[in-house]
Amino acid sequence: MTVTLRPATEGDLMAVGALHQRSRVAAYSAFLPAEALADPTPEAMGRYWVERWIWERDTHRMTVAERAGALVGFSHLGPDDEDDPATGLLNAIHLDPAEQGRGVGRTLMVDALDAMRAQGWRRAVLWVLRDNAHARSFYERGGWTPTGDERDEAIGSAPTRQLRYTRPL
Repeated sequence: MTVTLRPATEGDLMAVGALHQRSRVAAYSAFLPAEALADPTPEAMGRYWVERWIWERDTHRMTVAERAGALVGFSHLGPDDEDDPATGLLNAIHLDPAEQGRGVGRTLMVDALDAMRAQGWRRAVLWVLRDNAHARSFYERGGWTPTGDERDEAIGSAPTRQLRYTRPL
């Protein structure tokens, strides 16, 4: 069964939030404590995306992936967080944990890169958790390289180190 991509709608956002939370728990549980991943709840993550959509729907792009009518992944991109007009930021690619290794992430990444090129951006950047070896390997296979920039952000109560990656478009 093939995966189809389409632009997200406001009606997708609660399901996107629930998928985002499932994806985070599955991807981060190997290196973050369970209590850090318990919050936000799937419903709270959905409300987060509803609120974010209000402010970003004109400047950002969310794409959802579906298999047999069920949401199985999403990507979210927008302008660079450091205000470089030639650069786009891949904010997120998240998959339902059962979709890992089935090509959905790659399909979403290729689509996101094409969308960034269509915006006229010449470079793409993203932030990835330093300890998320699976995601780092995924992006590196896709032609992304670390810039050397790092930042700290909390997930729940757990501090996390993030690395910035880039690739030409």
